[in-house]
Amino acid sequence: MLTGMQIAVIGGDARQLEIIRKLTELDSKLSLIGFEQLDHAFSGAIKEKLDEVDFSNIDSIILPVPGTSLDGQIETIFSNEKVYLSEEVLMKTPPHCTIYSGITNSYLNAITKKANRRLVQLFSRDDVAIYNSIPTVEGTIMMAIQHTDFTIHGSKTIVLGLGRVGMSVARTFASLGARVQVGARKSEHIARITEMGLTPFHINDLAQHVRDVDICINTIPHLVVSASVISRMPSHTLIIDLASKPGGTDFRYAEKRGIKALLAPGLPGIVAPKTAGQILANVLSQLLQDDFQSRKGKVT
Repeated sequence: MLTGMQIAVIGGDARQLEIIRKLTELDSKLSLIGFEQLDHAFSGAIKEKLDEVDFSNIDSIILPVPGTSLDGQIETIFSNEKVYLSEEVLMKTPPHCTIYSGITNSYLNAITKKANRRLVQLFSRDDVAIYNSIPTVEGTIMMAIQHTDFTIHGSKTIVLGLGRVGMSVARTFASLGARVQVGARKSEHIARITEMGLTPFHINDLAQHVRDVDICINTIPHLVVSASVISRMPSHTLIIDLASKPGGTDFRYAEKRGIKALLAPGLPGIVAPKTAGQILANVLSQLLQDDFQSRKGKVT
């Protein structure tokens, strides 16, 4: 239980509702910032504006999956007002206050470091990323069906990267009958791709493998689907970029060539927000309980 713990939930999408529901069930006290237009009421949760919150009592701050923008803005679909997180706000919190976010960036890293507050990236955890790969794969299949006039079965599909998402995508598309090739850099990934019964290649040789590709799915957050690679693709190729913004595709050149390229980060929150929210809620609640018990132990 989290009885007596004060938590600020700032912004977010429908995934945050599952987090709020779970934390109120555990008897924590929540300040909901950026939720003015949320119709649903949660027992133990109060809607507040940022300047109304007494941050000196806040034990934890929960940000949405994207964290903040590079100027500190926090996205929320439940408010028309812009919400910003600053170093000044963090400095008002107790020294033990922990900030939880899905991912981070240079701005969020900088303000948490200057304020000397602990930042936890949920998506850097293997359990969150693996669970989250399930709705990501389903969303990728949905996009592939919506934006092509051919079946996944029999298509030549290239998956770039064999991380936690790439592995799930490659395995699933292969099970649907696609002819899957996977591009990777590490020798152990090349070996794993072979063990999976798929066709591996080194990412540096990507341009040699795209001449007859139907679907190209990128999970690498660096520019790998470059203009030189896209210039060798057939005009019907569909590119689905699952990497975090700005992705790993030259979208300008893809548009110039008439190739459909879709940037699709955050698919779980779009196609299955309830499940994606429950994944985050379960992990968050355990982390918060561990942190709460640890602090109570130090006090006693």
